[in-house]
Amino acid sequence: MRKIQDKRLIAQEKDACLLSRYLKQKSMDLFVKDNDSSGEKNAANGQKPLAEILRPKTLGDIYGQDHLTRPDTTLWKMVENGDLSSLVLWGPPGCGKTTIARILARESGMAYEQISAIFSGVADLKKIFESARVRAQNGARTLLFVDEIHRFNKSQQDAFLPVLEDGTITLIGATTENPSFELNSALLSRCHVLMLKRLDDAALEELLVKVEAHSGQALPLESEARGTLKAMADGDGRYLIGLAEQVFKQWDESKGLIDNKALGSLLQKRAPLYDKSDEGHYNLVSALHKAVRGSDPDAALYWFARMLEGGEDPRFLARRITRMANEDIGLADPHAVAHCLSAWETYERLGSPEGELALAQALVYLASAPKSNAVYSAYKAAIKAAQQTGSLMPPAHILNAPTAMMKDQGYGDGYIYDHDTPHGFSGQDYFPDEMERPQFYIPVARGFERDIQKRLAYWAKLRDEKL
Repeated sequence: MRKIQDKRLIAQEKDACLLSRYLKQKSMDLFVKDNDSSGEKNAANGQKPLAEILRPKTLGDIYGQDHLTRPDTTLWKMVENGDLSSLVLWGPPGCGKTTIARILARESGMAYEQISAIFSGVADLKKIFESARVRAQNGARTLLFVDEIHRFNKSQQDAFLPVLEDGTITLIGATTENPSFELNSALLSRCHVLMLKRLDDAALEELLVKVEAHSGQALPLESEARGTLKAMADGDGRYLIGLAEQVFKQWDESKGLIDNKALGSLLQKRAPLYDKSDEGHYNLVSALHKAVRGSDPDAALYWFARMLEGGEDPRFLARRITRMANEDIGLADPHAVAHCLSAWETYERLGSPEGELALAQALVYLASAPKSNAVYSAYKAAIKAAQQTGSLMPPAHILNAPTAMMKDQGYGDGYIYDHDTPHGFSGQDYFPDEMERPQFYIPVARGFERDIQKRLAYWAKLRDEKL
C-alpha cells in the first residue's frame, strides 16, 4: 500500500512540475499583447530583423493570400468560430505560413509550441505531447506548429496520429513540398491542406509600402529599380523586406536615387527557387514538355532557360528533349530525333555554355515541327494487346519450316512473297488466327504522316479487295 501511495505522490509531483513549466511559458508567450511593444524595443537594439517587426498580427493584415484570409473563407471561419482544425500549410518560402500559425495560436487562445523538423526528433515530440496531456487535464488545449514538417520521415509522422486522434494537440504543419508526396496518408487524412500562393507583384508592392511607412521614408529607388527589387525577391515577402532593409542601410544619400545598375552592385541576386530533386523540378519539366507539345517555341525556350538558371544538368535536358521528339513529334517529322541526337552529341563535344545553344536549337525545331503522338499511342495499344492475348502463336503461313516435320505441320503453307505481287503487297494477315485484326497506328494528316496515311489507306483498300 505504501508503494502505491509513493507512486501516486511522484505522479502528482510530476504533473505539478509540468503544469508549473507550462504556466511559466504561458506568461512569457510572445503573443501576449502586453509584450508586443517589447518586440519593437528589442528591434531598436538590433535584436530583431525588420521582417519580424512587421509580421502581421491578424489574418486581415496578411498580403497575397486572400483566398485563405478574407472573410467567409475556411480559415477565417475557423478563427471566428473558435474551432481550429489541424492544418498543413503548403507554399513557397516567405508566403506567410509561420505568420498564419502564430495568428491562429493567438486567436484560438491555445498554448503554443513551435519546433522545426530539421532539428527535432521523436524524443522532442514526446516531451511536447506529455506537456499537452497535462494541459488537457487542466482544461487547456495545445497548438503545435511544426516547420518543415516534410523533413520528418514516415515513422516520425506516425507519432502524431494518436495525439491527433484523441485531441491532445492541434497540429499546424508548414511545408514547401507537395504534401501528397512527402506526408503519409494517415497524417493527411487528419489534417486540412491549405495551399498558399507565391506573392505576386501587387502583394510585394504592398509590403514595400508597409516598409516605407514603418521607416518614415520612401525607398531611394528609381521606378525601374523598384521593379527589379521585387523581381529579386522572387515571390518571397520575408526576403523582400530584408532586401529593402539592406537598401536603407547601405544607401548613400549624397549619390541620389539608386538605379538598376547600382542596385545590382548593392544587393546580391537571389538564386532561383529550384531543386533538381523536388516537385519544382518536375513542374518545370512538365511546363517545358507541354510548351513543346503546344508548338510554342518562345515558352519552351523560357522554361529551358529557367531550368538551366536553376542549375539543371544539360544532359538531363538533352534526354528529355529527345524523348519529346519520339513522343510528340513522331513520324510527323522523322528528322526530329536526328536533330535531338545531333544536338546532344554537340553538347558533349562543346560542353557548357556553348553546347546549350545546340540543345536550344533542337528545342525550337521540336516546338516548330508538326506534331503526332500516333506511334506513341500505337505502341501503348500494342503493349496492352500483347498483355491480353498471352502466348498466341503466329499464323502458320508466316512461319519458316527449316525441318521436314515442320513442313508436314503446315509451316509456311500459303505464304506469298510480297515482292512477287504486282503491287508489292500481298495483303495477307500477320496476326494470330484467334485474334481479330486491330488497328493500333492511326497516322495524323500532318507533316510526313500525311503521306504515311495515304499509303496505309491504299494498302487497306487492296487488302479489302483481296478479301
